Amino acid sequence: MLSTTQTTTSSNLILKLNDYAILTKYRLNLTVVFSSVLGYLMAYNGQIEWVKILLLSLAGFLITGAANGFNQVLEKDYDKLMKRTANRPIAAGRMTTTEGVLIAGLCGIAGLLILWYWFNDLAALIGAISMLSYAFVYTPLKRISPIAILVGAIPGALPPTIGWVAATSVLSYEAYVLFAIQFLWQFPHFWAIGWLGAEEYAKAGFKLVPTPEERNQRTAIHVISYILILMVVSLFPTLIGQTSYLYAVFALLLGLFFLGAGIHLFQKCDNAAALKLMFASIIYLPLLQILMVVDHVWIK
Repeated sequence: MLSTTQTTTSSNLILKLNDYAILTKYRLNLTVVFSSVLGYLMAYNGQIEWVKILLLSLAGFLITGAANGFNQVLEKDYDKLMKRTANRPIAAGRMTTTEGVLIAGLCGIAGLLILWYWFNDLAALIGAISMLSYAFVYTPLKRISPIAILVGAIPGALPPTIGWVAATSVLSYEAYVLFAIQFLWQFPHFWAIGWLGAEEYAKAGFKLVPTPEERNQRTAIHVISYILILMVVSLFPTLIGQTSYLYAVFALLLGLFFLGAGIHLFQKCDNAAALKLMFASIIYLPLLQILMVVDHVWIK
């Protein structure tokens, strides 16, 4: 049987690992890894290298974890003011700022080295831009101007581009299309999140939209506008020959589903409708990207 000391040590280790998982926002992190892998698969040329996919996944996880870790270091005092972030390890006092910086720094360096050594310089460069712009441009900008959402959408849209460049070593128009789809998707997604957390964001001093006073039909029109533009851009993979017309049909149907959630928000203008929009956005992007890859790899 384990001694009391061994049990305590084991429990402390589990708690510490859980704090590291929270620091890196591992659940959100997995969605980033997913989109980067799908970007890599869109460059499929007849042979899938599973070892490379695993290495790309690890690099993406580490780089995104680093960005999230630096974000929590910089926002520790503001995280304490919001219910959904108050239990983050640095904000709650379970982890020192020094430890957070050390873990984030090691993750970032390791992730970039993987991209540089096993893939190419350009992928590593874009990975560094994504990490640094999220942590040191988007994060402080949130307390200055709503333009932070536009700025934050740039690193948020880079994972599939990194995947494409990791496979091809080229920043081609296909990579720009992948970037554009994920870039546009973030606006209705984050407006839904902003709608639900408007009071807490305002309390913490974040200049995000919508503000509590802006949760109205005008904001809903902005959401609908971005979804309509996204629906058009989602057809570009077919127009440039990446996917077949079958993908285009399903992309339109999926877009109509997303649009329906936006129209529902316009009609109701309440938190329940914003929550439905958020879930619709979470369903939309991965399904669209899966459709894109399946069509490109196995159908087209």
